[in-house]
Order: sequence, then C-alpha cells, then structure tokens
Amino acid sequence: MNLNSYQLANVLLAPVISEKSANAAENNKQFVFRVEKNSTKDQIKNAVEVMFSVEVDTVNILNVKGKQKKSARGLYKKSDWKKAYVKLKDGFDIEFSAA
Repeated sequence: MNLNSYQLANVLLAPVISEKSANAAENNKQFVFRVEKNSTKDQIKNAVEVMFSVEVDTVNILNVKGKQKKSARGLYKKSDWKKAYVKLKDGFDIEFSAA
C-alpha cells in the first residue's frame, strides 16, 4: 500500500447496516457507507475499489443533518455526517458478514 491507499482507507468510516440498506443491497447492488464529510465521489469510488476489490458503477452522496436532542442538561445537536450509496457493476458483491 502506498500513501494514497492509506489516505483512501480513511475515507470510509463504516458500513451503514439497516433494513433500508439491506434491501438496497439485495435489490439494486447498492451498499451504504458512512464517509468523511469532506470526501468526494471519486475518493469514495477509489476507496471502495481498493478495499473490497470490486468495480464501482455509480456513487451517490447524501448529507445527513444531525438531529436536535433533549437531555437533563438542556438541548443539544447531534453532529452532521455524510452517507454514500455505492452501486457495484454486474458480477461484483461485498459480503460484510464474511469479515
């Protein structure tokens, strides 16, 4: 791995595991990842291709606004984060349960 690969490894933070993301993976071969707030589509595409040895077809990015919460000490706001929907080309798949 060269320095560029190390930088790409920091782009993907975690997969988003939910019922909606499971349905997207089954039906459309789309996988959902939590990514760095300043990452671009090209960086996300390269990071997924390097880390999982697959070919990416498209990347869609979504900025998720943090929710306002209440606690005993008052109101606070959860931090904003970025989510990426990554669609793979035919013949490729990612297995999270195998890791």
